[in-house]
Amino acid sequence: QVQLVESGGGLVQPGGSLRLSCTSPHITLDYYAIGWFRQAPGADREGVSCVSNSGEETYYADSVKGRFAVSRDSAKNTVSLQMNSLKPEDTAVYYCASGPWCYQHGRPADENDMDYWGKGTLVNISS
Repeated sequence: QVQLVESGGGLVQPGGSLRLSCTSPHITLDYYAIGWFRQAPGADREGVSCVSNSGEETYYADSVKGRFAVSRDSAKNTVSLQMNSLKPEDTAVYYCASGPWCYQHGRPADENDMDYWGKGTLVNISS
């Protein structure tokens, strides 16, 4: 079973930073668009960011624009999500997922468009 693996979550104070990583022992991430999603307690899962397989196209939810940055490291088969200026409302379980694209017909990929998922890593922003 193809699986992705997230790491880098933890507890940080508001205003702090975290760097999440996504890798897979089963697939080469460069062949896929990689999306980051999050699910806060009691809320639906939402798309946060995405990077296309070429790395040329990226997506950010309005709530994280200017604070989060997604990047690829092909040599390490890793996609990272740098999260700065973290807020309590960023608290959630963060998942990475692979799929065919970040945008199609003007809309960003949602969870139904993604094929393979990780189990998630918890990000807790609290003082």
